[in-house]
Amino acid sequence: MRLEGKVAIVTGGANGIGYATVTRFLEEGASVVIADYAKEAGEEAVKMLDPERVLFIEVDVSDRESVKAMVQKTVDQFGRIDILINNAGITRDAMLTKMTETDFQEVLNVNLNGVFHCTQEVALHMVENQYGKIINTTSVSGVYGNVGQTNYAAAKAGIIGMTKSWAKELGRKGINVNAVAPGFTLTEMVKKMPKEIIEKMTATIPLQRMGKPEDIANAYLFLASEEASYVHGHVLHVDGAIMM
Repeated sequence: MRLEGKVAIVTGGANGIGYATVTRFLEEGASVVIADYAKEAGEEAVKMLDPERVLFIEVDVSDRESVKAMVQKTVDQFGRIDILINNAGITRDAMLTKMTETDFQEVLNVNLNGVFHCTQEVALHMVENQYGKIINTTSVSGVYGNVGQTNYAAAKAGIIGMTKSWAKELGRKGINVNAVAPGFTLTEMVKKMPKEIIEKMTATIPLQRMGKPEDIANAYLFLASEEASYVHGHVLHVDGAIMM
């Protein structure tokens, strides 16, 4: 029960890694807000989990007013915010010469601006309480780049920069700020890829398996717990050493 009595917001919490995180945090005693754009999936997740400790709030993280409303609803329901998991993200992959301005901007709006909006709004409450855990989701693409992901890699690299800047600003306020960099993770989206592509991707990983959503959720849990109270400004790679 490492998170007993804590209140966490998980953006993108209705599916994939986010859903695994919500489940894991509930097991460890937290009350959790699923903040997601996917209304049907979010409402279904609450029914499947614990309606007394799980709240779904529909939110568009790229929209400041939507984020403000989500944060206020969380405080109204649970009284405070202890943990923020900035997990929401989208992809619009294309080669550089084929990528449209819309492809580029939409990914930055959600994956980079969305993290800024959520963190800034939540940080106001955490600073007041002199306590908080902020965990941002970057990617190995943000560290090493990736073919066809100019927009995604740019956003994820930006998250690393923001993480380190916020660690320097907020550490003195009792707030830990870290990031997690997942590698290839077997979400429902990835499972729909052709079998031969998945096998090719797996062959490049020293551990010879793709990550599971639970692998990433466990990393979030560690960084959100008091066991990581002296881990700060760090980017934790959870990638099976694919880019070692």
